[in-house]
Formats: sequence, C-alpha cells, structure tokens
Amino acid sequence: MCLLISNTDMSCFDILFSFLLVMQIFPHGTRKSLPAEMISRNNFSVWSILKKCIGMELSKIAMPVVFNEPLSFLQRISEYMEHTHLIHKACSLSDSIERMQVVAAFAVSAVASQWERTGKPFNPLLGETFELTREDEGYRLISEQVSHHPPVSAFHVESLKQEFEFHGSIYPKLKFWGKSVEAEPKGTMTLELLKHKEAYTWVNPMCCVHNIILGKLWIEQYGAVEITNHSTGDTCVLNFKPCGMFGKDLHKVEGYIQDKSKKKQRVIYGKWTECIYGVDPKLYETYKKTANDSKKLKWFSLGTNPHSGAEDWLYAGGYFDRNYADCPDIY
Repeated sequence: MCLLISNTDMSCFDILFSFLLVMQIFPHGTRKSLPAEMISRNNFSVWSILKKCIGMELSKIAMPVVFNEPLSFLQRISEYMEHTHLIHKACSLSDSIERMQVVAAFAVSAVASQWERTGKPFNPLLGETFELTREDEGYRLISEQVSHHPPVSAFHVESLKQEFEFHGSIYPKLKFWGKSVEAEPKGTMTLELLKHKEAYTWVNPMCCVHNIILGKLWIEQYGAVEITNHSTGDTCVLNFKPCGMFGKDLHKVEGYIQDKSKKKQRVIYGKWTECIYGVDPKLYETYKKTANDSKKLKWFSLGTNPHSGAEDWLYAGGYFDRNYADCPDIY
C-alpha cells in the first residue's frame, strides 16, 4: 500500500482524520483514477491574464486555478521514479559502461512524464512535505519546499534494501517570451549506486511551453545534459534537440558515452517521448551512412562535362525505361 502524506504542521487529530478518510475513500489500496474529470481550459485565455501583468515577475503572477493540475509540485517530483526498474537494473550490472547506459535512460525517463503535461502544479507552502512509500517498487521518498522566494524543492529517495539513493533540488527559473514560457530547471540530480560505490550527477534539460497566447499548447525539451560517473570518470553527453522550423527533430535525443580516456563506447539515440537506444559507435556510423546513401539523387549526378571539361550535373539514364503499366489509378 502506498502512503501519501502532504502536510505542514498537522496535529495528531488531523493525521488520524486524514488516515480514516483515506481508508474510507480507498479501502482496497491506492487510487486508480481522479474523483472528478479535468476542467476544460478551452474557455480561458492565458493572454487575458498576462497582458495585465506586463513587467511583473512571472513567478509572482496569480494564475486561475483552472490552469493547475490537481497536485502540488512536491507530488510531481515523485514522478521521477516512474521507471525505478531502470535503477534496479543498473544495480545488477557488472560493467560500468552498461550501468551508465541504463542511468542515461533513467535520466531521460525522468522528464518523459512532462509530455503533454501543460498544466501547472500548485506551489507548495514553505516547509510543506510530501512522503511516498512504494513497497512494490522498493523505495521511499520525502520531498520538502525549502524556499518560497525563490521557490526551491528538495527531495530524497532511498531504496528499502539499501541498494541506491537518489536526491536533488529543483529551482525552476521561468522566462516569458511572449508566445512561450521557458523553464530552466536549476538544480543537480544525484544517483548513488551503493553496491558499486558510484555517484552519478546531471542537470535536467530546458523545458519550453509553446503557444501560450494562441493555438494548442505543446511542450519541448532541449539542451545538453551531461551525466558524470564520479567513481570511474565515465561521462554521457545527451543532446535534447530543439524542434526546428519544420519539426524535423521534435523530441529527438542523441548523444554518446565515453570512458575516462575520452574514447566513445556507446551511441545513444531515440526520442524522450518514446524510447532510447544504445548501440556500438561503428554500427551507428554504418547505419547513418546507409541511411544517407538511400537518400541520394537517382537520375542526376555530379560529373565532368565531356565538351567543356567543367563540373556539371549529368543525366545518369534509366528514367524513361521504367514501366508504368502497373501503376494504380489514383484519380
């Protein structure tokens, strides 16, 4: 059974009443769905609020409650542990490069829950705490709001079997760019694998919410994330690519793992919304070359003009020899 507690200074009576209320609502364990449907934001305009707050600090603007998710930021932090099985897998591996590969996947998965999460969590009160115990996943978590202005949340996760510890602090620095809001997640994430006596650190990528004023809200993650194994010297550099004008690189992540001698051991690629792959660098270069060859021009190629001797695009032949009798009728 999961134990969820969010409190500032609760009396014994309040705690007892909350426990009885939880047992009454969820007599068979944890909640599987919200008690009410999400309120539609279609009838509300963010711009109608922001235009009255021009010049104000974004973190001090009071937003309508309809834009909030039904949870606090301290609860949202617990979603970092959604893929705890990756940490357990890293603990079971004997090779440091393979461990780094799995830790990199965990670092990416920690921000994957933000996809299509355009709602704003509630701001916790100073000193407010949130506790989560997951016996099925083998960990327990405690988070606290340690500063109000600027808002800073700290958390600590530990394994119930003393296998790992995961901790850090988050200080989201917000910037309003007119049509988008950019969040810089200041604060370092630290994962300790106690069995291997290793500590990994990294900083999460930038997050940007687009179409604040007009259009459908969507989230983009971008920037470089460097994961360092302070025990072995291995590093992993992940590049969360920006969407670009035509959305070619939307959600893409590419990077590599290198040992302390700066030799590349693995190439990491994929999408932070779907899946991440790790392959040998030589295989990846072969794959890229094959993919590029398949995109080559078919009917013309650069060559030397036989008459002038200058470089020219020459017809390679074969275009008019194709048989179109079997083409389907698309009209």
